[in-house]
Amino acid sequence: MLLDYIIVVVSTILALTISCINDFSISSMGGVFADKILLLAVFVIHPMVFITLAYFFNIYAILWKYADLVSYLRIVIVSIFSVGITFVVYVAIQQPRLENLPLSMIFLAILFITLFETMAKYILHYRDLKKRGTDESISGNIMIIGGGIAGSLLINDIKSNTKRSNCRIKCIVDDDKSKIGRSINGVTIEGDTSDIISLVDKHDIDIILLAIPSCSSERKAAILNLCQKTDCKIRIIPSYYKLADEKSTSLNVSALREVQIEDLLGREPIDIEVESVLDYVSGQTVLVTGGGGSIGSELCRQISKHLPAQLIIFDIYENNAYDIQNELLRENPDLNLTVLIGSVRDKDRLKGVFEKYKPQIVFHAAAHKHVPLMEESPNESIKNNVFGTYNVAECADKFGVKKFILISTDKAVNPTNIMGASKRICEMIIQYFSHHSKTEFAAVRFGNVLGSNGSVIPLFKKQIADGGPVTVTDPNIIRYFMTIPEAVSLVLQAGATAKGGEIFVLDMGEPVKIIDLAENLIRLSGYKPYTEIKIEFTGLRPGEKMYEEKLLMEEGLKRTSNSLIHIGKPIVFDEEEFVSTLKELKKNMSDDDYDVRKTVKSIVPTFNYSD
Repeated sequence: MLLDYIIVVVSTILALTISCINDFSISSMGGVFADKILLLAVFVIHPMVFITLAYFFNIYAILWKYADLVSYLRIVIVSIFSVGITFVVYVAIQQPRLENLPLSMIFLAILFITLFETMAKYILHYRDLKKRGTDESISGNIMIIGGGIAGSLLINDIKSNTKRSNCRIKCIVDDDKSKIGRSINGVTIEGDTSDIISLVDKHDIDIILLAIPSCSSERKAAILNLCQKTDCKIRIIPSYYKLADEKSTSLNVSALREVQIEDLLGREPIDIEVESVLDYVSGQTVLVTGGGGSIGSELCRQISKHLPAQLIIFDIYENNAYDIQNELLRENPDLNLTVLIGSVRDKDRLKGVFEKYKPQIVFHAAAHKHVPLMEESPNESIKNNVFGTYNVAECADKFGVKKFILISTDKAVNPTNIMGASKRICEMIIQYFSHHSKTEFAAVRFGNVLGSNGSVIPLFKKQIADGGPVTVTDPNIIRYFMTIPEAVSLVLQAGATAKGGEIFVLDMGEPVKIIDLAENLIRLSGYKPYTEIKIEFTGLRPGEKMYEEKLLMEEGLKRTSNSLIHIGKPIVFDEEEFVSTLKELKKNMSDDDYDVRKTVKSIVPTFNYSD
């Protein structure tokens, strides 16, 4: 605004001066500038009118580095109207004889204001272009996938940035057959996605930009899998980056990101019914056991956004608890957060926590989950997973908790390892308490979580960073995968709809081959599998299955309001015998010579293990 004030005043004085020289004589300029009302118009009225009009025409809201012709046209309109309004106001106040006023100054004032304003805005535009600098990750021969608005804006950004002279857009690919052969800003749409590989060879493409933000996850995965067959770098516009409408003008290369492993799952993310979560979490005291772990910490993040009266984190590992405590308080300074260190094995500690804080909702995420390690220490798996769950469930029942949600796993189905069998017993504990308590108990079962502690993705990334080899147990092993936010969304949704005794199961789409995951992750890291980074097959580990199942044969599937979430019908079992066998387990589990697997087998008939 200050710059506009200076430009308007200087332009008006310059216009008046030139008009006086042309229309009268230099000596008459003194008389014109002696007019106090005219000086008021020049130094006060005119600049204030211009600034006011510029504000209402949204000139101050324009990002000039993305300015188009319409933006500059607004300056012309404001210049014309500001001069016209000021002239009318001056005539109304002063009522001069028009023959004594140099009328040419009106046209000159409009000309100078428009010229100087345009120059000033263009300098801002050029400065922003210079500041953007060179994005070295976007260079060489480029293919753009997507001949829509996002693709055209990317082309404009690359071509308009003087620092990207090393970028050469060679072709566009689009599946709309009617667009093939046409061009966008001088770049031809040469084919559809089936032509990606041949066009990469034809134009010696270095980088592929996927510019379809509205693309479905399934379609995006298919396109990316095609792109992965080339040696090109790949960048994409995130799906959340939505263009408001066809008049959008702001999109540049900085919006692009690298492809992530989740992009290759080919499944739409789960939508959570936020209102239903708010209804039962907001204003409640919520306890999360294992709140420092991968799933527990994400639960705490999402719960903290739904305004709980108090959030209690209970974890045995103080380092994780400390990290999530700092993160939550940094993001939500007003959060009523309590972080407690303790073990779910310690029944007295749990009783003290429940008695003091009286949680209304409990998410039980504390558990041992590493399959090979639990095979070496099976009794510890039972101590922590089974009796830790029993302790927390018993406290929830005794102290009147409203809802109790157990975090389970697809490894509980037809388990071949003690960890999976222990989690199946946990599900049975929840089913047992649901029949004998006013608390609404439910379990949530899902597959492998991308990026969680101890999962395959962090292991692969470390192996790649070390130069390989990447170790895969078997070339045919498959797993279901989901992201941590998706897993937590399922848990929260289950809590919203749980009535007691349910096992909620996520439809995770098609299972993924671990070998495909390893190859994709190597490519995403910029290497070629088997040549630059080797892959070794190590054989199945103790207790490991070739594939995971989501349901027992006896369980049926019942749909919920969310098409991706189902409820498994609980399997009936002899509860009296169940409790009796648990007592036997508890009595003997501290003896390392005790064959805990045989007793577990008597509880979980589908447990398949080798002596």
